[in-house]
Amino acid sequence: MNKLALLLLTLGCTLSLFSQDKQAYVIFNEKGKKVSYKHLLKAASESEITFFGEYHNNPIAHWLQYELTNDLAAQNGNKLTLGFEMFEADQQQLITDFLAGKTEEKQFEDSMRLWTNYKTDYRPLVRFAKEKGIVCVASNIPRRIASTTFKKGRAALDSLDADEYAFMCDKNFPVDTSLSQYQMMLQMSSDHAKGLNFINAQAIKDATMAHFIDKYWTVNTQFIHYNGAFHTDFDQGIIWYLKRLRPNVTYTTISTIEQEDFKKLDEEHIGRAKFIICVAPAMTKTH
Repeated sequence: MNKLALLLLTLGCTLSLFSQDKQAYVIFNEKGKKVSYKHLLKAASESEITFFGEYHNNPIAHWLQYELTNDLAAQNGNKLTLGFEMFEADQQQLITDFLAGKTEEKQFEDSMRLWTNYKTDYRPLVRFAKEKGIVCVASNIPRRIASTTFKKGRAALDSLDADEYAFMCDKNFPVDTSLSQYQMMLQMSSDHAKGLNFINAQAIKDATMAHFIDKYWTVNTQFIHYNGAFHTDFDQGIIWYLKRLRPNVTYTTISTIEQEDFKKLDEEHIGRAKFIICVAPAMTKTH
């Protein structure tokens, strides 16, 4: 091999090494094609409701939540509403008072039942909403009711205090146990009865979140809802219930996954959401 050929080979190898950037994430569409954030933003901008399915401890998902919220707010101003799985419906007044400036942040946070990652992952969104005058919705059912459903079954819902019904969906909510997400939960339980309670406890969360999205969303406005990806993957969970309430609503779904190979979306994730954020498994966690 002459000197020129050796030089070109060495240079090519060096450039190849430098081109192997460490990517933190890639966005795929529902068919497994790589797309840009701009495509995701356009779809969300053209939808009435956007469901951002997160991994609760994934910093890339939380960063993109903030960026998407910021971009949608820039387009829609106070016509945007934020909804949170992380806040329970009986805490709505506390949130409303804080956003209105009636309480200080410390008082607000001390009064809330906050997730352990609130300060890093959700506080920035709440502060942003306060600054921009954006409504925030506590969409989830109080955990005590979901826990009762899991431990005692649906029959226990008949014995709730009267005021509890204001914080949940209709107690006679339907459940389609044939949905793949619920079937997955059933397979996780060795006891069929407990498995059904497990599904019902999940379904009452999904139905309640759909109920409060329906309550707070109005025509000609946009709503972005932050939830664990499982609640909206494959157009199930919250979306199944919302379609019963708002069959003509337009929506975009986003899911978060972890995958080593960024070249191709694994088959199991095809169709999981309209946009799938693929994050490196080695990515640091927020909690």
